[in-house]
Amino acid sequence: MNGQSNDRFLKACRREPVDCTPVWFMRQAGRYMTEYRKIREQYDILTVCKTPELSAEVTMQPVQRLDIDAAIIFADILLPLEPMGLNLEFSAGEGPVIHNPVRDSIGVSALNEVDGDSLRYVGDAIRLAQRRLQEQPCPIPLIGFAGAPFTLASYAIEGGASRNYIYTKGMMYGDPTAWHALMGKLSHVVTEYLRSQIHAGAQVVQLFDSWVGCLNPDDYREYVLPHVQQIISSLRNETVPIIHFGTGTATLLELMKEAGGDVIGVDWRTHIDDAWQCLGPDVAVQGNLDPVTLFAPIPEIRRRVSDIMRRVAKRPGHIFNLGHGILPQTPVEHVQAVAKMVHELSANPS
Repeated sequence: MNGQSNDRFLKACRREPVDCTPVWFMRQAGRYMTEYRKIREQYDILTVCKTPELSAEVTMQPVQRLDIDAAIIFADILLPLEPMGLNLEFSAGEGPVIHNPVRDSIGVSALNEVDGDSLRYVGDAIRLAQRRLQEQPCPIPLIGFAGAPFTLASYAIEGGASRNYIYTKGMMYGDPTAWHALMGKLSHVVTEYLRSQIHAGAQVVQLFDSWVGCLNPDDYREYVLPHVQQIISSLRNETVPIIHFGTGTATLLELMKEAGGDVIGVDWRTHIDDAWQCLGPDVAVQGNLDPVTLFAPIPEIRRRVSDIMRRVAKRPGHIFNLGHGILPQTPVEHVQAVAKMVHELSANPS
């Protein structure tokens, strides 16, 4: 290590005072960066994810370009589905496709209940990325992550992305025994996968429930809540902060808090102060700029960033982020500008 570590992100996760608000961006490594596009010209996304040297290199790209306070390992939320027995492919222009979706109890029974060792390449990438982070003048923490059981289940059942989740909700409502068996298997795999990332050097882990906003609160409580609680409670002995994030979750925030997590991620569809009032003062909050705002002129971006900071009102435990991931055509200079704004506005509020 060449100098003092930047630990404001870890402090904010614990709701401790910080010198300025920490900032990182979901999908901060990706197609909006020319460095990443050059790698993808040579390798498909699964190859990048499964090659620790490439994953670590991509993880470091935003660290070298942006004034951010945390790195996140480059991987994909669907990786655990492969060793479970699902045939995963990333089709050009279509996104992820599962060629043998799970639609009934027989399909659920056939799934392997694997441990974290089945995704050893992610742990190897974390170790490599940590070594490179520690070589930086002011090292920042590294985040590990996994998809939450509902989001993984929706991909496994639908066979890809979905608008209406007809097959997913069909299993939930029509065969709840099969549904809970599937969620139980996924919860075990996610727990051990995150544990392996922590043991490899991840200092924070984030649980991504990208599609859970399609549920109403009653369905979340019955079909999702017990499984997320199981994951988070099982990881408590690892003593690293856990971020629990979902999109479209304005009506689910209290239940997400009940499910657990030291930090609750908030998307852009609700004001962050309203979300925090709903959640209460005993959790940290991450968010919540609309990703499309990054396409706006700089003065408009600044106005919207300032509004979020005003609403937070310097409460301890705020981590600035987008309400979801950076979009592929986003101007890099706008991402750089937001990171700078957040630090300036929180250190020297106007």
